[in-house]
Order: sequence, then structure tokens, then C-alpha cells
Amino acid sequence: MARSIYSIITGTGSYIPTERIKNEDFLVNEFYESNGERIQKTNEEIIRKFAEITTIEERLYASDDLMTSDIAFFAGEKAIENASINKEDLDYIIVAHNFGDVKPGSNRTDLVPSLAARVKYKLGIESPECVAYDIAFGCPGWLQGIIQADYFIKSGDAKKILVIGADILSRISDKHDRDSMIYADGAGATILEAQESETPTGILAHKTRSDTIEYSHMLYMDKSYKSTYEPSDDIFLKMNGRRLYQYALENVPQAIKSCLEKSETPIEDVKKVLIHQANGKMDEAILKRLYKLYHIKDVPEYTMPMTISWMGNSSVATIPTLLDLILRGELESHSLKTNDTIVFASVGAGMNINALSYKFH
Repeated sequence: MARSIYSIITGTGSYIPTERIKNEDFLVNEFYESNGERIQKTNEEIIRKFAEITTIEERLYASDDLMTSDIAFFAGEKAIENASINKEDLDYIIVAHNFGDVKPGSNRTDLVPSLAARVKYKLGIESPECVAYDIAFGCPGWLQGIIQADYFIKSGDAKKILVIGADILSRISDKHDRDSMIYADGAGATILEAQESETPTGILAHKTRSDTIEYSHMLYMDKSYKSTYEPSDDIFLKMNGRRLYQYALENVPQAIKSCLEKSETPIEDVKKVLIHQANGKMDEAILKRLYKLYHIKDVPEYTMPMTISWMGNSSVATIPTLLDLILRGELESHSLKTNDTIVFASVGAGMNINALSYKFH
């Protein structure tokens, strides 16, 4: 039987920020509506309703001495060590993020040089054959980086690729916007390597879609909800939460199903669904809707591991961090072994959706 090239995960790493911010820490905030009017509810009511909708009780922030490129480097270094490879053998370093390096006390982005170039420098990689570049694709950025890496590997042009997802969202969120309680910081990294096999293994299939005509402005940058905020030209991450929820519910399950059909994988063979940790209740609804497409009423227990309740939404970092925690045995009731098939899925600014099926070797 002919042997084909497949992309195999051989190492993972993550950086878990040290500053734990609880919901009650937001009791001192002044929250405003998008029209600039003060929200006519107590902060206790606002926070209680927020927790009910999102399941978030805590989130993690990076300390002031760290930048996004720093935590991306920490995660990447761990992934290289975990894969037991020579860093000089890397063909690509792909870093997914959305805001570059943002200094504490500022929301100005710093993107030159690219974060991937900064990570390569911090890793001390001398080889000019290791190509370093960034990808901006909203929250699905890390997964899209994995998809691009798969193309490089299957073309035969690359054998080892480091893909990192890192963001520090706490520095670009508006403290006067209740949605700021969603955002968190973090970094996750993955090593992909080429492996020949007679039977399908590693990355089996993937699907991506971009809906820009109707939905490109559901996540955007704009001024603070507090009209007297200074400096007045600062802009922050904003979200149309209700429309985003409905968009995700209508489109993510079908994207996952299309990916599974492309790889000829029955839903019964899926051990885990690793979905972007955006909103706990939304993710649960997406999973139920996915199984409903297969006329399955009850989702198998422990199918969807979740970290959002204590880690918050760290954008591109949520899925690779989740994967790293599982593979290191640090997430209770969740493990993965040889021949297990899992699905990755994400949705975010663009609006973009992607899904990928993977079989452990």
C-alpha cells in the first residue's frame, strides 16, 4: 500500500499567566452601555448575570513585566522540549495573535518586527531556513496556523513546524464595558512533524469559512463606552455578543460536520471536541446542536473539556492550551491515547470559522 505524508503533533507547550482575576474584582468598575449611558443595575447584578451567561468565574492576566511575544516564547520553548527536537531543524514558526505586543498601561499595538521573528530571536534559532511569520485570523488564528502548517508539510517542503497562539487581551479591553470580563491572556504552542503512513493518521481533514459580508463587524475596535474616557482616541475591543452567539450556533456545528464528512469520520468515533473557549453556555449549545445534526439527543459525557470558567477567553491561546493540559494529564477526567480521534473548532473575528479532525498515532 502506498505511503502518504501526514502531519503529526509531537509536542505541546503553554504559558499559564500568574495573575488570577476573580469576578468580584470587577465590583469597583463603572459599566456603561454602548450609547454611553451608565448601566442601571448594580455591579453585583451585572456580574451575576455575566457568570450565568458565560460560566466564567475567574480569568488569568499576564504580569506587567511580560509581553505577548514573551509568553509565546515560553510556550514555544516548552513545545520544542516536549517534542525532543533540535530547534534549528524547524522549517517554520507561525505565531497567531491579534494585537501584537501591547505594553502595560497602553493599548497601542507593536507589530514590527513580527512576533514570530521575536520568538525566533528569543529561542536563539540561527538557521535562516526557519521562516517566521504571523497570522491574524481572529480567535481561530492558531487553528488556521495549524492548517497552513499541514499544507506546508504535505507539500514536502517542510518537516517540522512550530505553531503558537498567544494574546494579551487584558490590555486592549475597555474596563467600562461588561464584556471586558470575558477576556484573558495566555499562550499555547504545538510542534507538527511530517510522518509517512499507509493509513490515515494525524491531521485527517479541515474546513475553513469566512463570512465577511454580513458579519465582519461583530468584533471590532472602538472608543470606550465611557464618553469622558481619556485619552479619547484610545480604542478597545468591542463585541456584538447576541449576534455572535447566534452566528456561531448556526454555523459552527455545520462546519464541524463538514470536516468530519470530509475525513469520513463518524461522530461516534470522536473522543473529544476541543472548541475555542469563548463562552461556556455558547460552547455547550454548539456541541448539542452538532450532535443534533446526527440525530443524537444525548452528548456523551466528557466529550468537551472546558477551561473557560477559571481561565477566561484567551482568544488564539485557548485551544492549544487546552490540548497541552490534556496531554500533560493536568485536566481532570480528560485524557487521550493512540487511535483516539478528536475535533478542533473555533470561531472569531472576521467572522471566521474553522474545524480540523485529528487522529492520534
